[in-house]
Amino acid sequence: MLKINRDAANTWFDQLMPFLRQPLLWIPFYFFLVVFVLVNFPKKAAGWILSLATTATVTDLLSSKLIKPAVGRMRPCNDPELFNQVRLLVSYCGQNGSFTSSHAANHFGVAMFLFITLKDFCGPYRYLFFLWAAIICYAQIYVGVHFPGDIAGGAVLGLIIGWMAASLYLRYAGSLSPISTT
Repeated sequence: MLKINRDAANTWFDQLMPFLRQPLLWIPFYFFLVVFVLVNFPKKAAGWILSLATTATVTDLLSSKLIKPAVGRMRPCNDPELFNQVRLLVSYCGQNGSFTSSHAANHFGVAMFLFITLKDFCGPYRYLFFLWAAIICYAQIYVGVHFPGDIAGGAVLGLIIGWMAASLYLRYAGSLSPISTT
């Protein structure tokens, strides 16, 4: 964690990483995807949007309300042994525990859901959903609010929930197919 937070520090990342973890950056992207599905797959959009929202909700609830309280791991920015060594680049260091990262669970859950449900439309570009999630998660470590293991645990949780949600969606709604132009 300190290798990323302290030893890999640079001025440009010090400005960029706090921004990457903010909803002001990623909510417009997810909103765009919702509009994209509404326009291109109108008959299946409602179920898809509900499934996407359920994915994010379930990953967040499992991470923040079940796993974090059960594990009780301190965040690096609150850990008395690391407190003086960690560079905290955000104004808030949550008290709600560190394992699992809810950002990681949420973003990787959504990434897996998008990866599976948009595969016919996005093709090989769908791997970028995981890159997006990974960049946001890297920022969590860089700013000093999570350990790498917290991110890994959250990512695994998100991938499992995203896969389950996408599988259920495809089973009951079928794959997304664009509007026919004929």
